[in-house]
Amino acid sequence: MYFLSKEDTLDKLSSSFSGIKSNEVCKRMEQYGKNVLKEKRRENIIVTFLRQFKNLMVFVLLLSALITIVFAIVTKEFADLIDAFIILFIVILNAIIGVVQENKAQASIDSLKKAVSRYCKVIREGTVLKIDLTELVCGDVVLLEAGDIVPADLRLLESHQLKCDESSLTGESFPVDKNSSLVLPSNTTINEQYNMAFSGCMVCAGRGKGIVTAVGDSTEIGKIANLLFSTKKDQTPLQKAIQKIGKFITYSVLFVCLIIFILEIFFSKEMNIMTALMTSVALAVAAIPESLPAVITIIMALGVTQLAKRKVIIKQLHAIETLGSCEIICSDKTGTLTQNKMTVTKVVTNNSFVENLNSYNHMIQCMYLCNDSKLSNGNVIGEPTENALYEYVLPYVKKHNYKRIYEMPFDSNRKMMTTVYNFDKITSYTKGAFDSVIKKCTHILLDGKKMILDKNIMANLQSFNNQMTKNSMRVLAFCFKEFDEYNYEEEVEEDMTFLGLVGMIDPPRTEVYDAIKKCFKAGLKPIMITGDHKNTAFAIAKQLEIASKESEVLTGDEINAMSDNDFFKNITKYTVFARVSPEHKVKIVQALKKLDKIVAMTGDGINDAPSLKMSNIGVGMGTMGTDVVKSVADMVVTDDNFASIVVAIEEGRKVYKNIQKALQYLLSTNAIEVFGVLLALIIYPNIIFLTAVQMLFINLVTDSLPAFALGVEKAEKDIMLAPPRKSKESVFSKEIKIGILYQSILQLVLVMGVFCYAAKTFKPEVANTMVFFTIIFVQTIHSINAKSNKSIFDIKLFENKIFNICFLITIILNISIACMPFCYRLFDLTHLAINQWIIVSICSIAIIPLVELVKLFLNKKTKSKA
Repeated sequence: MYFLSKEDTLDKLSSSFSGIKSNEVCKRMEQYGKNVLKEKRRENIIVTFLRQFKNLMVFVLLLSALITIVFAIVTKEFADLIDAFIILFIVILNAIIGVVQENKAQASIDSLKKAVSRYCKVIREGTVLKIDLTELVCGDVVLLEAGDIVPADLRLLESHQLKCDESSLTGESFPVDKNSSLVLPSNTTINEQYNMAFSGCMVCAGRGKGIVTAVGDSTEIGKIANLLFSTKKDQTPLQKAIQKIGKFITYSVLFVCLIIFILEIFFSKEMNIMTALMTSVALAVAAIPESLPAVITIIMALGVTQLAKRKVIIKQLHAIETLGSCEIICSDKTGTLTQNKMTVTKVVTNNSFVENLNSYNHMIQCMYLCNDSKLSNGNVIGEPTENALYEYVLPYVKKHNYKRIYEMPFDSNRKMMTTVYNFDKITSYTKGAFDSVIKKCTHILLDGKKMILDKNIMANLQSFNNQMTKNSMRVLAFCFKEFDEYNYEEEVEEDMTFLGLVGMIDPPRTEVYDAIKKCFKAGLKPIMITGDHKNTAFAIAKQLEIASKESEVLTGDEINAMSDNDFFKNITKYTVFARVSPEHKVKIVQALKKLDKIVAMTGDGINDAPSLKMSNIGVGMGTMGTDVVKSVADMVVTDDNFASIVVAIEEGRKVYKNIQKALQYLLSTNAIEVFGVLLALIIYPNIIFLTAVQMLFINLVTDSLPAFALGVEKAEKDIMLAPPRKSKESVFSKEIKIGILYQSILQLVLVMGVFCYAAKTFKPEVANTMVFFTIIFVQTIHSINAKSNKSIFDIKLFENKIFNICFLITIILNISIACMPFCYRLFDLTHLAINQWIIVSICSIAIIPLVELVKLFLNKKTKSKA
């Protein structure tokens, strides 16, 4: 409605300056819709629960459990049902943890939304009412004042020094002056619709009145929000990796079980087809690391809990892992890298830069009195620029109660504001744009004396102004005039005395400097994306060392002028994107993702929302962020602290490393059972290597507790000094593959050595018992090796208290089985002699020095390559 006059707008919406009639509200709500943004339909808790099973590994476990149940019923071996029910319990527990964590995250987001005021003032039938935002309809006349959030899109009917902060919508850091009298061309961009106030933006100063032209999804914010629901979120690298693991384990286990089935039929005289099939299925159940999905889920859940304590809400577990693989952080400037608060950084008075205003009373008075900001309950209320001046000068002010007798508000033609006070002499104070103010000045105050403003002084002042504007500061000039008589109104802005200049900027957050440095050390590339001007963006980027030269800055217009192919080829040359629209932001993220980069996008405004959704991980700000941003972000930083993102990245890397440790441990230990059974069938086909119950105990107890404990290892010191892993890099990195290979072989050699010796020397049941105890003790002790690929002598071995507890519990459980008679019956074991226990003990402990020797060799080889 910006292209219509106030009267035409009222006529089009069948309203008036006194508002609509109350009996029209329901009809208008049906016609225009409710004033709420459409939210993505929330999943039913049952759907969320079932979604946790959308994993090939989990599916294989469920299938294995089902086959076990069928065979148990067919063969009437009901004891086997225990195995199946244990598997089902582990899988269901994994799903419950996932559901609980997602619901906790959503509850945190909802609490943030509830903290926002949901009311506005309207005029209906000439009466001012306070109503809920959702009850607002098109045609309602809304009252606005400083501090209000605009409740819907409004065509302004009145504006009295009204200024709105539209940074959440357009990215513009400076408040926008509003003028209800304007009628604009129909092709005016949203950034220049000065007779409109937009939903979700804050009123910084002044007051106004406007008629509602759009509500809910029809508002500018709503239009952007609607784009989000058509964007599908990519899977995280770990989700893809786990799928690959599931396929690998599934195919490997089926292949090995098929071979064992064939061997049992042809080489074992005691086996019939049914028995051989049951044995193969039992092995398949035991060969799959049942605890793996639960261990991975618990590791991520613990990481999420740690971050929640540090004011970072992770909405879905897998998002924390994606942060760990992040390569590029695309950050909005206003409010994310900067404070979203104008701050005085330079002051010129007495024809020089000054650090202290104590000696310059006229400058103090001008900054303080030519200002509409005020102090309320300890907070400065007003327009951001004036707030900055007020906060800066307040400590210098000795007297606060002055009566203003006249004022000339700022307007875009004069580009000045003047206030008049009655002291011993009537005195006017003026501030405004340097070029406008200097033309109206004939003198300058130097050392307390009025001097003629000559060309040399003028040149100096111009130089000061240029220095500050070059650094993208917003510069205001200050002057005053004293009157002998009361006829000041016509001459108030003529023949004034120049006082000085003030340079202001929206400065970077103090914690961002260190956060950016950490990013570079960690191999992360920070990119600034903003709707601000090129010079302003570059000044901040240079200050933060994101960019060093202007050629690294690309504007939205320059993006439009480039072909998609050229943009894609050259995008890595730029670290700053200025004057960009929401569509540009999405295009930037898409181009970076095409380069196979893992991209995080941070932001707080509605203009950031589509790109947050498009990125691999969207990081929303909890305090300044809009509801839309919080709903689409994968992660919400509740304190709006950019440094928290770096903390989250470190936690993400730690989580991923710990998942790798757990994977390496579980797969290297599970290999003993699979290949041990295979080799045993070939060498001693009539001697049982492990029973199904023994294998299940090893998987669910001996393997699981240490694997879980490895998942809470503290981050290694150099974790943020390594470059991020590539997006296509498998969770099975070269280091992990080598670790699984040599650790599997060493454990298998020890266990098969015990089995072959025992099978040849002792009875079959003794051989089986010695193998069982060797495996459970070897695997438990081997968990110490799995803490790091470095030597255990180079790490703090007992720093992880949870690991220490889990290790002791596992050892105690293992010893308990050897001491309790009913356990011998449960696991089909026999008592061992002292010499047999010595063999088991020596082979179990031997895993430590053997792995240490291999680590020593591998680490030396790595150092020599480096």
